[in-house]
Amino acid sequence: MNAYGSLAAVYDRLNGEVPYAAVADFYEAAFRRAGIKPELVLDLGCGTGSMTLELARRGYDMIGVDASPDMLAVAYERKARAGLDGVLLLCQDMRAFELYGTVGAVVSTLDCVNYLTGDGDLDKCFSLAHNYLDPGGLFLFDVNTPRKFKHVFGDNAYILEDEDCFCAWQNDYDEETGLCRFDLSVFRRGEDGRYERADEEQVERCYDRAELTAALTRAGFADVAVYGGLDFSAPDETTERWYVSAVCKK
Repeated sequence: MNAYGSLAAVYDRLNGEVPYAAVADFYEAAFRRAGIKPELVLDLGCGTGSMTLELARRGYDMIGVDASPDMLAVAYERKARAGLDGVLLLCQDMRAFELYGTVGAVVSTLDCVNYLTGDGDLDKCFSLAHNYLDPGGLFLFDVNTPRKFKHVFGDNAYILEDEDCFCAWQNDYDEETGLCRFDLSVFRRGEDGRYERADEEQVERCYDRAELTAALTRAGFADVAVYGGLDFSAPDETTERWYVSAVCKK
């Protein structure tokens, strides 16, 4: 679960096109649809804090949980620069996190749930999300779809570039196990103009809708909905990211 060690320092630069504001709009629209006004929100797999800080700027008290100390170090720096005091950052595993009380909503952005790769990991995470949610609270997350694993990831190779860094990765997707391994090489230019290389491996697991719905139901969630876009549209066979909403029943 402690991935993104090499990527932490350059993650935001290489992912500058991620529409965090649009996703936050989707979360707030989902809150209104569910008839809730959460004051305290948990961001699971918060990474460098982009979504945590986006929601904090909109007036929510935020808790960010992530297993990567490197990613959280960046989030702490960004939080300090923004002067957002109502943000608590915790270095904890999504499968075994602990809070001091309940929250009104739990969000998890950019396929963090796909990083739950072990048998039983989904149940552990969903059970804890349910445990720390207020009755009627909302759990919102997104996942990469089976189509994306098969046709976009597959055995393909990709490169992300920025002015002083780039990341190359090779995918290896096993459709039988549902596991996709990403072999990453990150090259970052130093002050002397030379590039430093760092390598790491990440793994995601492909889940279908039935698995996700069953795990949410076992954890105590109801009213599970799966959308194909940030406009609450229905998914189809071309959808590469599902947005999932579930209501905590207690």
